Amino acid sequence: MAGNRKTNNGYADAVHRALEEENAAELATALLKAAIHYSGHWGNGEAAEVIGAVRARPVEFRQRLVDRLADTFRSLAEDSPARVNALALIAAAGRDLPGGDPLPAERLGKFEELGRMGQVHYYGWAPELVLAELDAGRTIPPAAVATLRRSALVAYGYKPVIALAARLTEPVLNVGEAWSDRAMADGESRHALLAHAATATATKPSGTWEKTGRALIEEAGEDAVREQLLGWLRLVGAPRTLALDEERYGPNPNDMWDAYNANALRGLAWLLSFLPPHPDIARALGALVESSLRKVAGLGPRSPKVANAGVTALSRIDSEAALAELARLATRVTFKGTLKMLDSALEARATALGLGREEIEELAVPAYGLTSVGQAEYALGATTALVEVRGPKAALSWRSATGKAVKGVPAAVRRDHAEELKELKAAVKDIDKMLGAQAERLDRQFLARRTWTYAQWRERYVDHPLVGTLARRLLWVVDGTPVGFADGELRTLADTPVTAGAEVILWHPIDREPAEVAAWQDWLERHGITQPFKQAHREVYPLTDAELRTGTYSNRFAAHYLRQHQFHSLAAVRGWRNKLRLAVDDSAPPAVRELPRWGLRAEYWIEGDSGDGSYEDITDSGSFLRLCTDQVRFYPIGAPQNLAHACGGDYTMWLRSGEDPVDPVPLAEVPALVLSEVLRDVDLFVGVASVGNDPAWQDGGPAGRFRDYWTSYGFGELNQSAETRRLLLERLVPRLAIADRCRIEGRFLHVRGELRTYRIHLGSGNILMDPGDQYLCIVPAGRAAPGTETGYLPFEGDRTLALILSKAMMLADDTGITDPTITRQILRERA
Repeated sequence: MAGNRKTNNGYADAVHRALEEENAAELATALLKAAIHYSGHWGNGEAAEVIGAVRARPVEFRQRLVDRLADTFRSLAEDSPARVNALALIAAAGRDLPGGDPLPAERLGKFEELGRMGQVHYYGWAPELVLAELDAGRTIPPAAVATLRRSALVAYGYKPVIALAARLTEPVLNVGEAWSDRAMADGESRHALLAHAATATATKPSGTWEKTGRALIEEAGEDAVREQLLGWLRLVGAPRTLALDEERYGPNPNDMWDAYNANALRGLAWLLSFLPPHPDIARALGALVESSLRKVAGLGPRSPKVANAGVTALSRIDSEAALAELARLATRVTFKGTLKMLDSALEARATALGLGREEIEELAVPAYGLTSVGQAEYALGATTALVEVRGPKAALSWRSATGKAVKGVPAAVRRDHAEELKELKAAVKDIDKMLGAQAERLDRQFLARRTWTYAQWRERYVDHPLVGTLARRLLWVVDGTPVGFADGELRTLADTPVTAGAEVILWHPIDREPAEVAAWQDWLERHGITQPFKQAHREVYPLTDAELRTGTYSNRFAAHYLRQHQFHSLAAVRGWRNKLRLAVDDSAPPAVRELPRWGLRAEYWIEGDSGDGSYEDITDSGSFLRLCTDQVRFYPIGAPQNLAHACGGDYTMWLRSGEDPVDPVPLAEVPALVLSEVLRDVDLFVGVASVGNDPAWQDGGPAGRFRDYWTSYGFGELNQSAETRRLLLERLVPRLAIADRCRIEGRFLHVRGELRTYRIHLGSGNILMDPGDQYLCIVPAGRAAPGTETGYLPFEGDRTLALILSKAMMLADDTGITDPTITRQILRERA
């Protein structure tokens, strides 16, 4: 080494001086100081040159250096940051020394620590430890391999870690996830298949990739591969088998999917599409899509690329089951990229069959083995299995050879008909999923304003084995005559049968006189029909005088505070596009619902609620917890986009060069049906996501800022949906077992208990106790009214209605309440 070597770094100069003098003690100190300067990164530039100079020294000198560093390591406090630098320097300087590793327990401890990380953030020490391990011929612990592989896949990854991860070819998958552990435990026979799946790094399989995959499947056998892959995929999304340390900031790595294994999942989805069509394959791919899109706090969807691979695989499978999954997912998926792929897949299938998009969605709904509307029977030996659709769910029940109901699955069926039983249970789950998807699709048909020929409608709706269970609980218009289905026939209000027709549309109350709407409500009640969603009792939102005065915008749902993430999810379900507001210098459009059938675009103007700027108002990932709401407007569908700063401020139209601004459409020119349905959506957003609905916010939330809003919302005037609820409760309450203890007055359901009298607000469900208007906080434990018998309800889906009835029944028997958090409030305030 040249004696006069100079650098621009005093730490490097000190290292080189100690090397020239062969002073191991000074060199150890200089290296530890240099490690701080280089932040422990030894893989690039001057730092790599320093380590290279150290490794060029004779073995005897390097051994003295390693011993000195080991002594220093032992003398440092447990929490000293210098310990990891010392360990890395020992690994770097002593890779090929005959004396071996002086700190084996500490080295293994560091690998255990590495294996508990989601990814390596402090990269410097990791490559040196791993390279030393590899040079010594030792195996890197699988958990540490998993961390390094994940770290190599992050954006702007550390180059030495990326290079190192490429050398770590075993195990074939990362450990720590239930599905990958099972796949690797299934033996070496599937090693080649898994290794090939892990190379699925593109957005779709190439011809070469597919050729190799098909060859591997042929070698292993199609049936065997199908059963094994489906077995692995059933475990996707199960809790991790190896828990990772949670990060202080950012998403919890235990809720995320391993990024390296995600490539393999993508490959497995593609491989399934190379197999002969099978219902279980379609089910597994549909479940994989949904599981991949479940959101993780601070991250968003767990793995959109795996979800997209599932859609790609389904679109390649030519089967009724695969088409059904695509159609079902299209009604449930809200993630924009995956939804676009689903739409493209359905459009392509419709084009191939010469059908419209709406028709392909209708024809894609399978019967799932139902032989009549909502029912099927299967003989399994001497036992009969019955599959029945009951409201929003399917049920599987059993009858003996004598026709007697049997509780549970008979032992003979479990023993002799295991495969048939498995398929029946799977069909029940499929029916449940599809019922929810079809109810949402039908609910969106009001704005679609679709018409059918009578024959098409009978086949695809009323007489369809699955869709018929929904369609027969709705109201329709046949050749201008409203009809419902009761006692095995289509019937008019007067119960006159209707057996033929030419054109059919879906009935909507905005088109009808109030007397007709009330008459149909009575008709449904008389026939005991519970609709799958609000139709006869659907809220309508005619134009108000205030909206006529404002002209181009509605303030009906302005000045509310909504939980942003709940609003974002609900908007997506209802077909709105929305961008999460982040506490950054960025612009965002309003929440938008495009209405191509009407040539319009509805906008709900919102902004992030920055509050007092404290961390209580934003998440760890920087998104606002709450939104402030403003106007609802309509524009021509092709009008330039409106934008506002994410943190608040006026919306302005973003104009490209040469574009002119476009005025909003006067509300008086918006079709009544469109205005009503859009405002109903917005009312739903406020009614569900408002902080005024939170029973625990009596104190007004952070710093009490929302106290006045919470009080005015929680006990104020009723909105349209709450007014509908009030009218319905006036009919329902007299039939309840507690009718003599209840009365409806104004905005409240009054309930007389033994200890107190209570007033339940019909909008929020919040409770005041008399005397003194004292607030009673009851936080629902889960879904509303579990196990509570409320009797007949004319429609499904109003959680607040069920919650109000549940609270009423509990408070009418307040001496029987055992929950101390409730009884303390009642008795303390009473005393």
